[in-house]
Amino acid sequence: MALNFHQLHIFYTVAEKGSFSHAAQALHMTQPAVTMQVQSLEDYFGTKLFHRSTKKIELSEAGRTLLPYAKRSIDLMKETDVSMSKFTHMLEGRLHLGASMTVGEYILPRLLGPFGKEYPNISVSMKVINTKQLLDEVLNHQLNFGLVEAEVHHPDVHTEAVMNDELMLIVPRDHPLAQKTEITMEEVLEYQFVLREQGSGTRRVMEEEMAKSGFDPGAMKIVMELGSTGAVKSAVEAGLGISILSQSSLKHEAALGVLAVKRIADIRFSRSFYAIYLKSTLLPISAVTFMTFLRERDLSQWL
Repeated sequence: MALNFHQLHIFYTVAEKGSFSHAAQALHMTQPAVTMQVQSLEDYFGTKLFHRSTKKIELSEAGRTLLPYAKRSIDLMKETDVSMSKFTHMLEGRLHLGASMTVGEYILPRLLGPFGKEYPNISVSMKVINTKQLLDEVLNHQLNFGLVEAEVHHPDVHTEAVMNDELMLIVPRDHPLAQKTEITMEEVLEYQFVLREQGSGTRRVMEEEMAKSGFDPGAMKIVMELGSTGAVKSAVEAGLGISILSQSSLKHEAALGVLAVKRIADIRFSRSFYAIYLKSTLLPISAVTFMTFLRERDLSQWL
C-alpha cells in the first residue's frame, strides 16, 4: 500500500476536530469511512496515530510527529492548485458559489462574462444571500465557497481578501448635501438614513469604520432598513433618506444623475471583498481558478 494524500487529509482533519464524527461531518464522509482510512494509515506506518477512549481521542507520539507533515502536504496541495490554475484554460466543470448581496448583484455579474470567455467550459451557479446567511450555509456544508463584503471571524473558516471596494454616501440629487464639495460626518448625521439590514456586510463595515473614527453608529437616525441594495437606492431616490453603499453598486445611478454620490471628508469606508470556505475543505479546481482570476486580473476594466 502506498501513502496517499487523501488519508493524510483525513488524519489531519480528525486531529484538528478532535473527533472522528466531527471530521466525518466536515469531510462529507461517514464515520466508519473516516475510521477505516485512519486505520489504513496506521497500518501503513505500523503504529497507532491516536489513543482512543470512550470520551475523547488524543494524538499518540507518532501522530504528533506526523501532524506537521500532514499540514505541509495540504498546504502544498493548495499552493499547487493555485499555481496550476493559471494554465487550466480548457478546464471543464461547474463553479458553484454563494455571494453576499452587493457582490452577487453588482460585482460578479460584471466579472462572470470575462471569466466565461477565458474559461468557456466552466459553468457557473451562484446563490445570492446576505453575509450572515452565507456564513451559516458554509458552516452547514450547504455551500463550500462564498464571496462576502466583510471579513468573517470564525475558527472553522478561512477568510481571504480577493478584491477592494469603497463605500460612498448617496443622497437624492436635489438634497442639500448634493451641491456641497466637502461634507463632514457631523453634517451627515443630521439627516435620516435608509440602511441595509443587520447581518449585511455593507452595514457591518459602515458601523465598524464609524466606530474606529470616533463616531457612534447609534447616533444615526435610521428610518428604514431594507434587505437589498437596490431597495435602498430606490428609497434614497424617492427622498426617504440618505445612505452609505458600495461605489460598485452605484455606477448606473451616478451616470444617470438620479443620485449624488459623495465621499465624506473625515472618514473613509475602504474595505475588501473576501472569499470564505471551511478550513477543512480542499476547494475544487474551478473555485481555485476563479479566485486566482479575481486576485490577478485588473478588475477595474469591468467594474
